[in-house]
Amino acid sequence: MNIAQPTMRNTRAARPRRRLRTATLITHILLLMGGATMLYPLLWMLSSSFKPESLIFRDLSLWPAQFTLEHYRSGWTALRVPFTRFYLNSFLVVGLTVIGNVLSCALTAYAFARLDFSFKRFWFALMLATIMLPYHVTLIPQYVLFHRLGWVNTFLPLFVPHFLATNAFFVFLIVQFIRGIPLDLDQAAMVDGANPWQIFRLIILPIAQPALVTTAIFTFIWNWDNFFSNLLYLNSINLWTVPLGLRAFVDSMGGTSYGPLFAMSILSLVPVFIFFILAQRQLVEGISTSGLKG
Repeated sequence: MNIAQPTMRNTRAARPRRRLRTATLITHILLLMGGATMLYPLLWMLSSSFKPESLIFRDLSLWPAQFTLEHYRSGWTALRVPFTRFYLNSFLVVGLTVIGNVLSCALTAYAFARLDFSFKRFWFALMLATIMLPYHVTLIPQYVLFHRLGWVNTFLPLFVPHFLATNAFFVFLIVQFIRGIPLDLDQAAMVDGANPWQIFRLIILPIAQPALVTTAIFTFIWNWDNFFSNLLYLNSINLWTVPLGLRAFVDSMGGTSYGPLFAMSILSLVPVFIFFILAQRQLVEGISTSGLKG
């Protein structure tokens, strides 16, 4: 009887562990199935970029029966302007946008988080209210303003506004991070004779690096894929960015040459993928330590 009781206790204790393992296994299987479902279109487009034109819609497998690089060669020079020009334009616009957005949002966030000025809470609430303002509400006034300034068909409307801290989401993100930095550091610096600008440059910026990297990553991704603003302000083909190049590529090649389109679409994703891989640790850290702080 004494031997049977421990055996029964072990059996009862093992049942919850088996249920937990089973639930974990089912959860992982469902997650893998969901991930495969979301990745299949991208993997199919990658596979189709290496297939001959005649097999793209006939062979739906992810491993091409025949490999070809012709789509990449023909797609790169399919338009009057090679895709090199579109890439350079995109890197120029997005690079200036990232620099302007990070610097202006960091300065504005530092002012809201550390400095005292009149009606600070009102201005902060007003800034947050702009997040709910649809982009299409300001579209026409912005276009009229930039047209009168003579900025249409230039890169200026695409990156100059980002030097003015126009994105309230990133300002709020950095504000939340700066509020988590102890005030003792600022006070110690003031005792040593540091002014607010020196505190911001020497103390706040190095510590707030995760939030700044998060801002840079999202700014890069959102503006690299920005199609509507580029279509609105850029008219000359020599100024087009990658999204406009892909659109024009479809218009010029028609509805049958999907291979070059898929090839150029894959190449357009490479910079975003590399940028994300290089900074994913800072991205996770920046979101977890700033976006959830109150």
